[in-house]
This record gives sequence, structure tokens and C-alpha cells, in this order.
Amino acid sequence: MTRFFPTLLAAAMATNFGAQAQAAGPAGHANAEPVRNIVLVHGAFADGSGWRGVYDELTARGYRVSIVQNPLTSLADDVAATRRVLDRQDGPAILVGHSWGGTVITEAGVHDKVAGLVYVSALAPDAGETTAQQYAGFAATPEFVIDVHPDGIGYLDGGKFKAGFAADASDEDAAFLRDSQVPITMAEFEIPVKHAAWRSRPSWAVIATEDRAFDQAMLVHMAERIGAEISYVEASHALYFTQPKAVAEVIDAAAKGASDKLKD
Repeated sequence: MTRFFPTLLAAAMATNFGAQAQAAGPAGHANAEPVRNIVLVHGAFADGSGWRGVYDELTARGYRVSIVQNPLTSLADDVAATRRVLDRQDGPAILVGHSWGGTVITEAGVHDKVAGLVYVSALAPDAGETTAQQYAGFAATPEFVIDVHPDGIGYLDGGKFKAGFAADASDEDAAFLRDSQVPITMAEFEIPVKHAAWRSRPSWAVIATEDRAFDQAMLVHMAERIGAEISYVEASHALYFTQPKAVAEVIDAAAKGASDKLKD
């Protein structure tokens, strides 16, 4: 069964349940150590290997970078995978999410190791909201098409994969991403998050100006609602893969900004 993604999700209820109480952020201290840990969280239809370019850029700048491998089997499973990586950090960390990974970091980001959040063309629900609700009222993206199997597992349509996901990648790279994609359990998009970490953590957002997975107005709306410092990059939805230097620049700025806030 083939459906347009926003159309599939538009049936979700649009009620905003408002924010729930959030866990406190890392305590500030005049002698707080600078943030040197980065945790990267991939989105749907991908795995952590797409972060390699960002990893290389950040490790060259002296950061310790960890990459979460989301199972994409449930929101709870993805959040648990992220929390396990956060538990292993030796100090404060910047938590970064691409696309669906934004929902994951929104829930997992209340972890006491998280000093700041970076949303890379990513979803950012509030507490009590589902991922699906973020699409309500925004334009459909007909190049981003999901084939939903009878068992509720979704793959991106192969014929439209490059146009919808990675238009600025080479044909060879887009084909590899297409053929190595990781399917997602579609029910994940209907699960409300319990926490909205952006309410207690400073946030940054990188928006791809040529994103064909999300309506541009939707990305801007989410980033502005969370009070993120916004950067724009001329790129496709797969900017984490195709524009690693630009994405790493924002993460670097977030780490420095979060370090300053920890000293306050």
C-alpha cells in the first residue's frame, strides 16, 4: 500500500495537551567543564552510518562523538537506545537528532547528561503530542512516499527515494541509501511523547531549504516554537549526509553555547 507520508499522518488528532513538567537541566557551575561529547541520533529509513561525515568533522575538532543505532521498532525502543548511549558519556553532551530522531531526542533529552539539543531538519513535538500531529495544517510532500506493508512496516518508495530524501546526493550515494534503508514501524508516529526536553534545554535547529520530506513552513514552525537558534542550509532532507561540514558547524556552535550556559 503506497501513501504520501503527510496524508497518512494527517488523520491524527490535533489536540495540544500542553507541556508536562520536565526534568531539570545539568546544573550550572562557574568551573563547569566545556561540552566535549556529542551524541548523534539518526531518523527513519536510515541507520547511524550516514553520520560519518559529521563524525569526521567533529572528531577533528576534538569532540568525542557517539552514534546511536535506533532499532526503529518503537518510540520506547529508540529512546532506550539513546539513553543507553547517554549513560556512557563522561560529561555533558549535545544531543543531535535528524528527522524522526528529533522526536527521539525530545523524549530522551531530559537525561541529566544532556546540555543542549540540535534538531537537523527534525521533528519537535511537545509533551503529550504525537509525531503525526506535527503535520497537521501543512502542505503535503508528494515526492516523499512511504510504502506501508500489511504488517505496519514502512519503507520509502524506491522510485522516488532520491527526489524525496536525498536529492543533492550523487546517484550512487542515493542508490546506496535507498537500498540500505531501515524500515520503521509506522505506529511509532502515533505515540505521544511524555517529555519535551526543549523546554528545559537550549536548542538549535538546522533547516534544509530544499527538504522534500517536510513542508518548509512546518520545519520553521517547529523550530520557532521551541525557541531554537535557527540556521538554514541549501540541502535536501539528507543534509546530515550530504552537508556534513555545515551540520557540524551548528553542532560545534551548540556545544560552545551550551558550555557558556553551564557556567551561568
